[in-house]
Amino acid sequence: MLPTRALPLLLAPLLALPLAACGKPAAPPQQDLDSLDRELTEGAKPANQRDPALTAALRDQIMVDPAMTQSANTNVVRPPSRPDAGSVPPDDAGARPDGVTAADLKPVPAAKGDCPACRKADGALTLGELARRQAPATAACAQAVSYSAGWANRLPADVPLYPDARVLEAAGNDACGLRIVSFASSAPTGRILDWYNARVTRAGYSAEHQADGARHVLGGTHGDAAFILYATPRPGGGTDVDLVTR
Repeated sequence: MLPTRALPLLLAPLLALPLAACGKPAAPPQQDLDSLDRELTEGAKPANQRDPALTAALRDQIMVDPAMTQSANTNVVRPPSRPDAGSVPPDDAGARPDGVTAADLKPVPAAKGDCPACRKADGALTLGELARRQAPATAACAQAVSYSAGWANRLPADVPLYPDARVLEAAGNDACGLRIVSFASSAPTGRILDWYNARVTRAGYSAEHQADGARHVLGGTHGDAAFILYATPRPGGGTDVDLVTR
């Protein structure tokens, strides 16, 4: 057992500790806080210098693909120097003259109050389906049509393409002389109807006009031959046409 006089000597170092040891940790010296501030505000540059890989990544020249430089368009107001390879050319069907004169036109008969031909075409998603719905005689033939823009050049001479027609799709079957062509024109719908009415009636066809709102149908027969034309105004001007001949 230690002598009583030795206790003060042992307790003296403990009593000399700062009072903060019994409560919150002592605050770091002001010099340490200043160093921490500099590290946070200005430490990016020294940190980069200490990390060679990061410094090289930030300072090295940016890699550029020469084949792609012409595709860049840094200024949105200025167009690129060449068109995008995957772009679609603008639809300019409403900007071309058709060359049709007044002598080429004949006013179409007034439309009847009902349009059964319109109902036949409702929901037809393909040219073959549109042709199949026209008459039972063409149903089997329409199921075996082939698709090619070349069919637009093989329409009957009495029911040809409109002069400025831009063919969108065409189909046909030589087994029954069936031709179906979808095209767009810059001409208004009334002009399209009057032009076809003049062509077919001069060739001996009958002509019947039906309408359902903005959609118009002109159809007729001449012996065993028949035609039907669907014409609808385009939103931007001009007319969309589906023409079926047999």
